[in-house]
Amino acid sequence: MADKSAFLAYLDESLRGIEAEGLLKREREIAGAQGVRVRMGGREMLNLCANNYLGLADDPRLIAAAEAAMAGHGYGMASVRFICGTQDLHRALEARIARFLGKEDAILFAACFDANGGLFEPLLGAEDAIISDSLNHASIIDGVRLSKARRYRYANSDMDDLETQLKAARAGGARFVMIATDGVFSMDGYLAKLPEITALAERHGAMVMVDDCHATGFMGPEGRGTPAHFGVEVDILTGTLGKALGGALGGYVAGPRAVVEVLRQRARPYLFSNALPPAVVGAGLAALDIVEGANDLRARLFENARYWRAGLAEAGFTLLAGEHPIVPVMLGEAGLAQAMAAELALRGVHVAGFFFPVVPKGAARIRTQMNARLGRDDLDFGLEAFRAAGRATGVLA
Repeated sequence: MADKSAFLAYLDESLRGIEAEGLLKREREIAGAQGVRVRMGGREMLNLCANNYLGLADDPRLIAAAEAAMAGHGYGMASVRFICGTQDLHRALEARIARFLGKEDAILFAACFDANGGLFEPLLGAEDAIISDSLNHASIIDGVRLSKARRYRYANSDMDDLETQLKAARAGGARFVMIATDGVFSMDGYLAKLPEITALAERHGAMVMVDDCHATGFMGPEGRGTPAHFGVEVDILTGTLGKALGGALGGYVAGPRAVVEVLRQRARPYLFSNALPPAVVGAGLAALDIVEGANDLRARLFENARYWRAGLAEAGFTLLAGEHPIVPVMLGEAGLAQAMAAELALRGVHVAGFFFPVVPKGAARIRTQMNARLGRDDLDFGLEAFRAAGRATGVLA
């Protein structure tokens, strides 16, 4: 039997292999708050890689709400919800999320990864089927794996393949069928084809679950997400407080009251994780108040996205088409993506290279993300840095 030293040597060798392939991810420290500009290594950097779509991560109103919640409700719950970890703030935020999204009820989780990971197993059994988009987030993939339901997968946004899988599930005798999809595919910035998906679900008697993490707060009227953007209804929505809604942590499932109640009884990440701290919950309530009246921020966000996309395209970069504030710059190989990110850092721009296993091999990229608080001077600074870095790495002639 191998001893501990052999095990650790094996891990060290694995890490050397990851680095040799150019796939090693390195974390970079930010000194201070998340924002449009951040301090890294003693330098101010333009931040183009956060999920801080509305610029609320350092908003004084959220900080004040978090401080007030902590002053009145303490630092933490020291318990799971069903024992002694539920406060009035938790139920207030759940009701507020449900009302915001037009659902009967909602339930909070520590993160949306937990929400998706805990969703399927309590609701669907071996007699049922889940049909999942091939590019769904890892949390949906893991949640589906934990379920005993039969698994079907359709090619990304391929509606013919989705219908084929729906027919296969019905032919296989599935009792209940659920289609699971991201509302926005976060590596590409593509929107799910929710009008077609919901129409197929209606035709085949299926339910629809949407992970709307990269849409809640800024897509659709009043930021109510991709279903609102398309004017359709879906059965279950999952999402996060960790992106546009303040950028901290916390996830949720919103849907029919019976769904939420079963999750309260059976969802393992809910039952065995501490309740969200009062500061996060209080700030989440404030974030929703801000978001509902933030048409100006949403307009600026999408104007920034249009300007940024046009500037990168004019410079000669290869982009994925889209309307979302995620604008991926396609580079192909992991080494090139990392070299490009390093050149941009030298020029005062904070971005991250994305490569396997986060995206397929040969599809490495820098995923840029817009923020409503970015000014035109910020965007012009970023575009000049991209042009210079592109020339330095050979991406641009």
